Amino acid sequence: MLGMSDVGVLSAHLLSSFQKELFTRLAEAGHEHLRPRHGAIMAYIAAEGSRASELSERSGQHKQVVGTLIDELERLGYVVRRPDPADRRAKLVVPTELGRDQMVQAKRIISDIEAGFARQVGAERFAAFKSVFAEITARP
Repeated sequence: MLGMSDVGVLSAHLLSSFQKELFTRLAEAGHEHLRPRHGAIMAYIAAEGSRASELSERSGQHKQVVGTLIDELERLGYVVRRPDPADRRAKLVVPTELGRDQMVQAKRIISDIEAGFARQVGAERFAAFKSVFAEITARP
């Protein structure tokens, strides 16, 4: 038991545990090259593609970090860069078939992890926790 740990410590423990289970199960589903840092892209990318600046804003990561992660994911075959049809000067980061499979698998695994939390504390309490957590972490 963590006792009276502060919200930062509790959040870190939750994130660490969550990521360990998610990425272990993603590896078992054929995505063994992904690491938690790749979540800054894969968790925020739209199926039709997103600009790097959007990914930076959504994830809260610096643009240079996002660029490095996109490069890694491109080398791993999860995303490609394409011209943005709305602005040919801009690039869209678009998930490949492998990237879309990862997105589907991650959604399924996350639902399963959350169902486990709901069983652990009760569905109503977990729903309330998630709602309050979302409210607290909402960006101004």
